[in-house]
Amino acid sequence: MSNIIWIDVAAHDDVPEDDVIGVDAGGRDVALYSVQGELYATDNLCTHGHARLCDGFLEDFEIECPLHQGRFDVRNGKAMCAPLAEDVRTYPVKREGDRVLVGLADA
Repeated sequence: MSNIIWIDVAAHDDVPEDDVIGVDAGGRDVALYSVQGELYATDNLCTHGHARLCDGFLEDFEIECPLHQGRFDVRNGKAMCAPLAEDVRTYPVKREGDRVLVGLADA
């Protein structure tokens, strides 16, 4: 069984409401989203075209890949349409004071 290691990735004010930013979480490229007052995190690379999701367009709970317009649900990583065939990994997120932390599994 693995434990969660919480990595401090950003100030809460650095994550614009209804937008996405790219952050480094312990050497892992992560996309951090703020949607309707909640925070979400996924891998930052699209599973189809290897484009950075933080360069995509966020609408409601879906991030659109800037390369081929595939969309993922940021809440669960589910691939929503073609050309995507594989979901994107998600990570737990929590806020401590004014800091945002992303949880990574300690294998």
